[in-house]
Amino acid sequence: MANSTLIAHEYYPRWIQLPHFAPNEDSVISLIARFGALWAAVIVGAFLLARQLRPTMKLSDRVAFTWMCLTGFIHLFFEGHFVLNHKALAGGQSLFSQLWKEYSLSDSRYLTSDAFLISMEAVTAFAWGPIAFLIAYCIAVRHPLRHALQIIISTGQVYGDVLYYATSLLDESYCRPEGYYFWFYYFFFNFIWMVVGCYYIGESVIEIRRTFKKVQDLTIARKEE
Repeated sequence: MANSTLIAHEYYPRWIQLPHFAPNEDSVISLIARFGALWAAVIVGAFLLARQLRPTMKLSDRVAFTWMCLTGFIHLFFEGHFVLNHKALAGGQSLFSQLWKEYSLSDSRYLTSDAFLISMEAVTAFAWGPIAFLIAYCIAVRHPLRHALQIIISTGQVYGDVLYYATSLLDESYCRPEGYYFWFYYFFFNFIWMVVGCYYIGESVIEIRRTFKKVQDLTIARKEE
């Protein structure tokens, strides 16, 4: 029985035990297509909603609004699914459970209730997820808190990715040896949030600096009158 447990799954390291594991019922193509359709629906819906909420919204703000809706959806619902179902994830057959099992071929810690991943994903899902939607609202109504919140969430995303990469690379045994799983699943999908996060950190820093510079110049001008 113990030996059958060891060979009943395709995850690395081979010795991890997943007593409740059940192979995915759907094909990889089907899972990716359905998840891609969800992404597309959120992106298109958010982009159209931004134009409806504020027809004069510039393109860069509309893109930021769309990104925050997409990242909020992924954080809150997809990553939240992992946090709430991590103990039974290995045997789940819902769309999100099967997607997590597929992704776990690049990092099997997601199926073993790893304490670091649960903690990191809990913050990501239930802090960054709602904040992302709040930022989208701030963009729509031109709320002055937009850039402060944008720095907070983007810094949190980049920092979370750095920790995730570091803890994984220190022990590569949790990823299957095929390059596809490392470079496409593990590296690429997480790198998106690092790149976009760094961009929005820079954008917000520049905007806050510009605003403070205007206030500073105005204050100096008034004192010199």
